[in-house]
Amino acid sequence: MAETTETGLPRAVTVAWGMQEVPQRGPNRGLSHERIVAAAIEIADNEGLAAVTMQAVATSLGFTTMSLYRYVSGKDELLRLMQDAALAVPEQVTLPGDWREALRVWAGLVRDAFHGHPWVLGIPRGQVSVLMPNSVRAADLGLAALHDLPLDDEEKVGVILVVSQYVTSTVELELNLADEGTVAVSREGLDLLGGVVTPERFPHLAPVLQAGHFLGSEPAGAAGEGAETDYGLDADYDYGLDLIVAGLEQRVRDVSASD
Repeated sequence: MAETTETGLPRAVTVAWGMQEVPQRGPNRGLSHERIVAAAIEIADNEGLAAVTMQAVATSLGFTTMSLYRYVSGKDELLRLMQDAALAVPEQVTLPGDWREALRVWAGLVRDAFHGHPWVLGIPRGQVSVLMPNSVRAADLGLAALHDLPLDDEEKVGVILVVSQYVTSTVELELNLADEGTVAVSREGLDLLGGVVTPERFPHLAPVLQAGHFLGSEPAGAAGEGAETDYGLDADYDYGLDLIVAGLEQRVRDVSASD
């Protein structure tokens, strides 16, 4: 449960927007919310999210842990501030005039932000997240891409939510696959799987598996002994985004036809 202020706004939101007063008493010597968050992000980038503790951040800055608590209420608040700072999109972006390309550019910016700090995926996202400065900036840019579409605000917000969720899930899959490494199944291995994944039991998937497409690569030897063909995660990402755009195109046609 996020700590809230008397206004009802989560404290992390007021800190991120600069609404929270900087402590006037006690040791500061240049300590600030920004320095604390930057130090925490550096630790997460170098050692992973699990390495981020209040003590580790304080040590990296040369302060006591108690000094940090004058600026952030605890690790949960720090993580929320880190999440927002890490997912920044450029402040000055010129989107293409065509809404389809503008939406693709926007999705790419969100994707790049997650790839830049993949540990962000380990921090839950929710109502507090969408009120943070960089989330607001990203949402505004996403809505700008859809500005000329004949959709109401609720539908446009729904579109950017769908696209951002798609981007998040694909980045997570990409990272998981990178950690797992290549699973190179030989023709013998595919034949062995074919004994259990049969056309009788799985009439639609069995042919796909035998062709090697379900694993994302041709069976070893299919393109030359020991050769493998990587179908490319970028191509998969583009294909999924194309499907979303195509669905939105149809929705726009339906709305325009009903007017």
